[in-house]
Amino acid sequence: MVHTTFRAVQVTICLCLIPKVSRRFSYELAPSTGPAFGLIVLRADETLERDVGRMVPPALQPLVTRVESGNSVTPDSLRAMEARLTGAAALFPDGHRFDVIGYGCTSATAQIGAGAVAARIRAGASTQHVTEPVSATIAACRALGLQSLAILSPYVEVVSAPLRDCFRAAGIATPVFGTFDEPVEANVVRIDADSIRSAAASLVHGVDGLFLSCTNLRVLDLIEELEDRLAMPVLSSNQTLLWHMSALAGHPEGVTIPGRLGAAQLS
Repeated sequence: MVHTTFRAVQVTICLCLIPKVSRRFSYELAPSTGPAFGLIVLRADETLERDVGRMVPPALQPLVTRVESGNSVTPDSLRAMEARLTGAAALFPDGHRFDVIGYGCTSATAQIGAGAVAARIRAGASTQHVTEPVSATIAACRALGLQSLAILSPYVEVVSAPLRDCFRAAGIATPVFGTFDEPVEANVVRIDADSIRSAAASLVHGVDGLFLSCTNLRVLDLIEELEDRLAMPVLSSNQTLLWHMSALAGHPEGVTIPGRLGAAQLS
């Protein structure tokens, strides 16, 4: 009994010694630092987010959400993303208003259609503009005066056929097409630079430029090198997407686009 009383006294004394300090502080809200960019990235994509992070300054880093995508790329797996886009866009912070949201899939945009992509995204998020690599690359071709492209894609030709149809409808010929014939995204992201260099050099005959298709293909560091070697503009999905996002947002300072496209103006 004595022992129990002693412990109770000890606890009471210790609690009395704990400082009771509570202060409430006022604060100010920092102003917006520039255009608000949003990015919808495929679950399987390991490249786009990194590339965009390299091309924009810290103040313009986009808010990013992901959309479920297949580990293997087929027309069916690409089309299946359409129904998931609104849900992915809805995962951006509540009440956030964007200047532009970019959707990061070239082949899925060609399968679904740019208009349907934009409508699905607008149903889930508030944004002034929506773009994706297909519309962005068509705009880039117009800005650079390109009427024909060689396309290098990681995917099988049946996946890329709708993309070529999109370019054709926009008045851009694609007489030369090359593929690594790889449907698995985990392998696409690891196609090495020498393989891309070799394939690109063999494709560019009788065309105005080269398009390296796929946001998961790691080509950002090769663009300027290939332009020097091939003596023509070289475009990539991630490069044109960020260029178009920047142009739609009014060309904010600090965005760095590699290659000849960096100096081009949206027409």
